[in-house]
Order: sequence, then structure tokens, then C-alpha cells
Amino acid sequence: MREKLTLWALFCLALALLPSPTASVAVMSVDLGSEWMKIAIVKPGVPMEIVLNKESRRKTPVAVCLKENERLFGDSALGVSVKNPKVVYRYLQNLLGKTAKNPHVSQYQRHFPEHQIQSDEKRGTVYFKNSEEMQYSPEELLGMVLNYSRGLAQDFAEQPIKDAVITVPAFFNQAERRAVLQAAQMAGLKVLQLINDNAAVALNYGVFRRKDINSTAQNVMFYDMGSGSTTATIVTYQTVKTKEAGTQPQLQIRGVGFDRTLGGFEMELRLRDYLAKIFNDQKKSKKDVRENMRAMAKLLKEAQRLKTVLSANAEHLAQIEGLMDDIDFKAKVTRAEFEALCTDLFDRVPGPVEQALAASEMSLDEIEQVILVGGATRVPRVQEVLLKAVGKEELGKNINADEAAAMGAVYQAAALSKAFKVKPFIVRDAAVFPIQVEFSRETEEEDGVKGIKHNKRILFQRMAPYPQRKVITFNRYTDDFFFHINYGDLSFLSQDDLKMFGSQNLTTVKLSGVGNSFKKHSDAESKGIKAHFNMDESGVLLLDRVESVFETAVEEKEEESTLTKLGNTISSLFGGGSSEPSTNVTEPVQDEEEVPPEAGKDQDEAVEKPEESAQEKPETEEKSQGENSKAESQTEEKKPDKEDSDKDEPQVEKEADKSEKSDEGKTNGAKEDEKEADKKPKPQKKSKISVDIGVELEVNDVLDPSPEDIEASKKKLQDLTDRDLEKQEREKTLNSLEAFIFETQDKLYQDEYLAVVTEEEKEEISGKLSASSTWMDDEGYAASTKELKEKLSELKKLCKAMFFRVEERKKWPDRLAALDSMLNHSTIFLKSAKMLPEDNQIFTEVELKTLEKVINETMDWKNATVAEQEKLSPTEKPVLLSKDIEAKLSLLDREVNYLLNKAKFAKPKPKPKPKDKNSTSTESNKTSSTESEKVVPPKDETEGVEEAKPAEEPPTEENKKEETETEQEVEEQTEDTETSENGNSENHVSDEL
Repeated sequence: MREKLTLWALFCLALALLPSPTASVAVMSVDLGSEWMKIAIVKPGVPMEIVLNKESRRKTPVAVCLKENERLFGDSALGVSVKNPKVVYRYLQNLLGKTAKNPHVSQYQRHFPEHQIQSDEKRGTVYFKNSEEMQYSPEELLGMVLNYSRGLAQDFAEQPIKDAVITVPAFFNQAERRAVLQAAQMAGLKVLQLINDNAAVALNYGVFRRKDINSTAQNVMFYDMGSGSTTATIVTYQTVKTKEAGTQPQLQIRGVGFDRTLGGFEMELRLRDYLAKIFNDQKKSKKDVRENMRAMAKLLKEAQRLKTVLSANAEHLAQIEGLMDDIDFKAKVTRAEFEALCTDLFDRVPGPVEQALAASEMSLDEIEQVILVGGATRVPRVQEVLLKAVGKEELGKNINADEAAAMGAVYQAAALSKAFKVKPFIVRDAAVFPIQVEFSRETEEEDGVKGIKHNKRILFQRMAPYPQRKVITFNRYTDDFFFHINYGDLSFLSQDDLKMFGSQNLTTVKLSGVGNSFKKHSDAESKGIKAHFNMDESGVLLLDRVESVFETAVEEKEEESTLTKLGNTISSLFGGGSSEPSTNVTEPVQDEEEVPPEAGKDQDEAVEKPEESAQEKPETEEKSQGENSKAESQTEEKKPDKEDSDKDEPQVEKEADKSEKSDEGKTNGAKEDEKEADKKPKPQKKSKISVDIGVELEVNDVLDPSPEDIEASKKKLQDLTDRDLEKQEREKTLNSLEAFIFETQDKLYQDEYLAVVTEEEKEEISGKLSASSTWMDDEGYAASTKELKEKLSELKKLCKAMFFRVEERKKWPDRLAALDSMLNHSTIFLKSAKMLPEDNQIFTEVELKTLEKVINETMDWKNATVAEQEKLSPTEKPVLLSKDIEAKLSLLDREVNYLLNKAKFAKPKPKPKPKDKNSTSTESNKTSSTESEKVVPPKDETEGVEEAKPAEEPPTEENKKEETETEQEVEEQTEDTETSENGNSENHVSDEL
């Protein structure tokens, strides 16, 4: 009974977890570039498709226009930027996660001097101030853009969407990644993952070349030059074996190089300034065009067009109508001039390639192919410099440079969503910046002088794969302490990149409750303070928890049977273990890896300086041998990492020696070992106890907004969205009212409407429409949505009878013609059915009388109703209604179809047997042969259905009886014939059986 209840509970739980039919199952991806964004969706029946925006374009500008009572996005916002650049915000990616002192902020201010950028005193970041009421942070503006992208995706998918995968540049640090997550939270989006755009491109490339990937490693470089930055990525493709899915393809990011400010936008700025210089040199105006913000916005737009055209043409004419003071501008620009303007930019093209090779410790000879990604790679000079730098015969262009990241990200979204099942493709992304833990502790020298010792431990190496969990153990603390989480060695960055990078200090972690845990478990052996770190799928570092771990000796109980042990193991797996509170019990984390102490360090301390003297090595070995399992706590690895295992070589070698010795002992004499083991005292069993330690985090790079600030921003964005929706609703109602007034006024002069209204009705309707038109001119454009809806409803109610009469008269001819045709066909069918001979009649008398009754009633109703309608005036309410005609049609059609279906599947009646004996024998043979032929499956589908009826019996026995009778009465010749036919029938029967 208990098992049944448990199964029933599990069944109910499974039903509760199933998605409802109305639940949203579609997912989306947003390739968030600095200038453009591409959106893709996956929904049932639609595998991976790029979303078209309202202008039916496959990419949308990342721009938002904020006026006093209006908000525009995409191409609409770009249109306003030429007229009023002050209210249009673009290239927001450069300001995410940046303090006011960051060089990126001052560079943004130089590029867009029309914006008023203020410093947020609370967080140290920046915000845009348009007026006292309109102040928005970059995260809030990006949240508006993401919310708009979701709206486009929902319109395209025709269902609500909440889950998304968003791409970010691979060089985004922790603060920048958190800023994107905060923007998505303000937009109400659930982020399944922040995926690096280079990993998304590599995934898209690998998914469509799955068959080409094998156990042999293939190295491919993706060179991505977008609008704002450039990234070079080296990716290794090969198949690997997994426990869950067997052999599957995998991509691993091996090396990444980047240039934060090298991109198409910088080229466009050079062209803009060049065009401004040409205009000033023409001296058509006394003013300097560079001081006119609107004119500079027009020049930037023309420079963007010019750069695209010059990529395919040697020269082009730049022209702007009314650039400034109604002065037109024209100038011819050649590709050579454009390349001369950007010479220093082109010299920086090979930089990311060299960085990527250095990070991966590979050479160009190991790279099989270099593939171009990003819009700026279409510039011919970029391709020339890159081709020379990589030394290949040609550059790969076999991927969609604009949409690859969006398509790769949406594949990942489908893989992460529970609503879709995709073929596994393992993605091993890499952390571009190393992260380490730093702390200090007091030390006492030999002469008794106390000092402070600074320790560093690398948590994640440069290019370490993630997602991954790590554990660091502090063994020498017995009281509350603190440690720092910082970036590691960033010497591979240039000085300019270091300035733009921001703070190298991430977080200070203050621990409380350490001393209390030692007092509470003073009789237990301490195994250290363990800090559990997690770098998640989005590349964001999290401190999951900190615990103080102890071990105590447990009294050994009597030996349990094998079945008891097995039962306890199974029950513990399903949570059926001890009934004690689980606060002090810690199960080992499966995916975590203990960060081992580096070779030559003190084994009792989890983190030591690399400069630890060699004199401590013997002491370390003694301690690790004498002190039960302290070294063991340092080496509990669950997911080994190559870099960390290399550091622990001495320790690994010791374990290998021990295992070799034990193997030799087993092979040489297992019995002797068993006897010795019986003599030696058995080791005492120990129980692990863990106590959670209080954690206080102090952010050192960029402060996150408080939960209250997040909620305030969400409300601010929701209010703007509600305002936009209300405005759209009002405009829609206003347009509907205007259209109704003008169309109805026009209809009152059309013959079909004049025929169905009296003079009084016409005057009333015309008067109301004229009054409404006047009201629209005076008050309507300032009226509320409610007033407009009431006015529209009033007019529709007034004209409803007129529209109804016109619509009915329009439908009569077609409906009546269909009814007449149906009556004729039904009558002919009825006559044909009645003329069937009695032996072949397949319809019952009741069925034929029912059809006849329906035909007569329909015909009588039609004649009577049409006659009555002809007596009525066109201005009166009609009695002949189209819905009634359709109902009669449906009834008649149903009756006829019923009889037709019966005739289609009907089986003809068998003919009676002749009385003559000779003929009887012949007929019996024919019957046996025909009946046996019935066993053979018929070619016709309907015959096959009838043959399968259980009412029919196999003719085997009947055939045998008839054959015995005929054998006594016919001649030998007939007997031979019967025998052969009977043999055939028996063969048929045996086949069927």
C-alpha cells in the first residue's frame, strides 16, 4: 500500500511539472553588439530562425530615443538622431560596468559630446542626464533595448518569451558581465546564459559541420572585427567520450586575443572628421561644422554609408542635402584616401592574432583555417593585412559573418531549455583573465619576531575552462579572518588596456563564526576552513559558501552484512539516511576541485607564497605523514584541471608510489598481507562535521545596484512600457474612429447603402457623423482613449442595422445558389438510391425516408422564406438570413454524406447456389476458390477493411464438406479438377493461418 501511494505521489508530481499547453516554450537569443543586435528564436515547428524587425530587417540598431512623451527604438531612433542627436543613446556597451574615471567614459564623451554624462556618487558609475526628470543609467537603457528585442521576438514567434541567451564580448570582465545581467533583470528577462560571442560563433560553425569532427583535433581561428572591437579566437574541435551521451563533438577555446577599440566605428569616425574638414575647406559657411551637433550627426551617417560603399568601389561621391544653414555638401572620396586615414588602425589588425597564439601556446602552422566574422572584416585593407599576418593562402568566408553568433547562441538556448531536445555539442569556454585569492597571516620567525606573510593562490588560471567549481582550504586559522579575491597576472595587457580594464580587486570576503565553530567542536580534529567557488556558465565568479570542517572518531559497531550496507547506501542516495538535522553534515561536492598547494609549500597551509624556502620541505613531509589526513584534505579532487594537477606533481608522485607498492604486495602474497592485516589494529572510523561560516562580501571593482535600486529601475522601465502601450492603443483607436467616420460618410452615397436605409435613418446617421467629425477637429485629438472608444462604439451601434442589411443582401446570391445546387444533387441521389434492385439495396427504408424528409423540408423552407422576403421592403429587417441558409446546407450535406459513406464501404450480397448437382459441384469449387481468394489481402483499401471483419469465418471446413459430396457423384475428370482446386484453396488457407 505504501509503495502504491509513493508511486501515485510521484505520478502527480510528474503531472504537475509538465508544461501546460498555454505555457511559453519558445526561447530566444540576442547577439548584443556595440552597434547592431541580431535576434533569433526557437519554437515548436520553427528551428533556429532570425527574427525580422518591424522594418523586415534581420538586424536592428542598438539605439534608444527618449523624448518627453515618446520612446523609439532601432531604425526609428536612428532617424531621430540626425535631427536631434541629444535624445538618442547608442554604443551603450562601452559604458557598462565602468566607473566615471575609466578612459572609456571620456572617450565616449569625445565621440558624443551632445550627451550630458554625470557621475553616480553612490556607485561611482555614470548616468545620462537629459533633464531633471529623465535620468537613466547605461544598464537601464540597455534594459529598454533588451525589452524591445523581446517584444520583436514575441511578435515573430506569436507567443510570450521569457528565456534568453545573450552574447557578450569574450574580454568582458566580472563587472561588465554583472551589468548585462542587471540590465536583463530590469527588462524582466530570464537569462539562461551569457555566452561569449566567439564561443557562439564557434558553436554555430561546429553544429553545421558535425560530421567533419572526429577524434583528431582540428584547430580553427575566428577573426571577428565588429563595430566597436576586434577578437581573435583559436578553437579546437574534436570528439570526446562522455558518461551521459557517449562520444560527442566538443569545442574548446584555446586562446583569445582582443583589441577593445579597433573596429568599424573608429574608421567611420575618421571618415566623419575627414568629411567635416572638406566642408570647412570649401568655406561655404563661416561657421565651423564641427561645432554643430546636428551637422556632425549627418556626417557620421554619411560616413557609415561611405565606408560600406568603398569596400566594393574604388571611389564614391559623398553628398548631404542641407548639411548646415541650408548648404548642400558634395565631395568625392577614394578608397586610397580612406585607407590613408586609417593606416594606424590597420597596423593593429595582427595584434589580436599574436595574443591568441601566445595564450594558446600554439603556432600558425597548427592553425588549419582562419575564418572571418563581423561586418568590419569586409573592408578590403583589413583582409589584406590579416592574410599577410597569418600566412595562409586564403581567408575562410564560409560562415555568415553577421548572424553566426545569434544562431550559435539560440542553439545553446534550445539546449538549455527543457522544452527542446537537441544533439549534444560540448562547449568548453575559457576565462580570459586569471583570478586568484590573496590573504595575510601572522608568522613567527626563529628569533621570536612576529611578521605578516602575504599569500597568493591562483583560483582560475588564464584560459582555464569553465563552468567549474573550486575549493580552497585555510588550515591555520582558528578565529575570524578575511581574504581578497583579485585578478591574477594581467601583464599580457597593454597599459591602455589596463586603464580601461578598471579595478583589479574584485571582492573582500569577511568571515564570521570561525572562532565559535572551533569552541563548539574543540574535541574534534579541524580539517580547515573550506571556501567553495563557482564560475558559472556565464563566466561570473560566485562564492557559494564557506564552511568549517571537523573530524571526530566514531565508535566502531559490529560488522554489518553486505545486504545491510547496500540498503544503507541506496537509502542515503535517496535521502533516507539519518534523521538528525542536516546543518552539520556535508556531502562531497561532485564537481568541485580542491585547489592543491603548490610544490614545495607547507602542506598544513592551503595557500603559501611561491617563494617558500626549501628548508620547510622535510617538515612538510613529516607533518603530512604524522597528522592524519591533513594532506588528504588538500587533494580531494573531483574535476581535475590540467594546470592545477601540474602544480601538485610531488604529491601525485607519492600517491603513485604507494599504489605501485600495494599492487606488488597483492601479487606477491595476498594471504600474508591478510594475516598481517589481522594482527595490525584497524584504523578508527571518523565522522565529518561541517559548520556554515558567516560571509560578508565587500565589492571592490564596481558596486552592484541594491535590490531596492533594481526594483525602482524595473518600475521605471515598466512605467515607460505601459505608457508606450497606452499611446499605441490611443493612436490605434483614434485612427479607427477617423477611418470609420470618413468611410461611413462615403458609403451613405453608394447605391447599395441608399437602398437599405430610409430618409430618416440617413439623416440621423449623417448628422451624427458630421457632429463626430467636428468633435474630432475640436477636441478629439486631445481626448483620452476611453472617450475615443466610447465615441466609436456609439457610431457603430447607430450604423449596425444598416451594415447588417447590406451584408445580408451581398451574401444571398451565393448562399441560395449553393443551397439550390445541394437540393438538386440530393434529389438525384435519392432517386438513384430508390431505383436499386431489392437484392442490391444497401440503404434501409428509414434512411431513405429521412433523406427525403430533409430535402422536402429544406425546399419548403427556402420557397416560403424567399417569398416572404420578397414581400418586405429593403429597409426592413430581413427574414432570409445567411446563417439560416448555412444551417440548412449543413444539415442536408450531413445526411447525404452519411449515405455516401455507407455505400462506399457496403459489401454486395452473395448469390444463391444452383440446385443442379453438376452445377453445384462447379459452383462449390468456384465458391471455395473465390472464398480462398478472399484470404489474399486485397489491393483496394476498402476491401481490405471489410476482409478484416471478425464476422467472417474461414471457409476451410465448408470447402472440405462440399468436396466430399461432389467426389461421390462426379466423374474422374471432375475429381482431378476438384483436387487441384482444393489443393489451391488449402494452400491459401494455410498461408492465412
